[in-house]
Amino acid sequence: MASSAVEVPEGNEVFGVTGSAFERFGYSAAVRSNGLLYIAGLIGLRPDGTCPEDIEGQTEWALRRTEEILRLEGLGFADLVEVVSYHVDIHENLAGFMEVKSRLVKERPAWSMIGASGLATPGRLIEIRSVAAYS
Repeated sequence: MASSAVEVPEGNEVFGVTGSAFERFGYSAAVRSNGLLYIAGLIGLRPDGTCPEDIEGQTEWALRRTEEILRLEGLGFADLVEVVSYHVDIHENLAGFMEVKSRLVKERPAWSMIGASGLATPGRLIEIRSVAAYS
């Protein structure tokens, strides 16, 4: 099976102005291949391009963006099979992350949480990448 990129439509209500970053940085929001959907690492940006300062807000927006890519493909959180989250100051931010994660994601995919010294842009606290399976 050939791979194909998932495009986030311009003006998408969840990605807003941030959707252009995929083109600008030369990667896809997600790629379909062999019955799986590979979702790129997503950070917690609001549609207007601003970033919440706290882990709760960043986690919520990163998960909303993940959910939106899943929705564009006719999938949902229940279709996730693997998730990897990268956490800046993991010990300080884990409780806030877990509160939002447990509120929004009821399913239990395989999930790895990795502490990181930083992400590509200062002030970003969380990045989440995922793999989902098509039924």
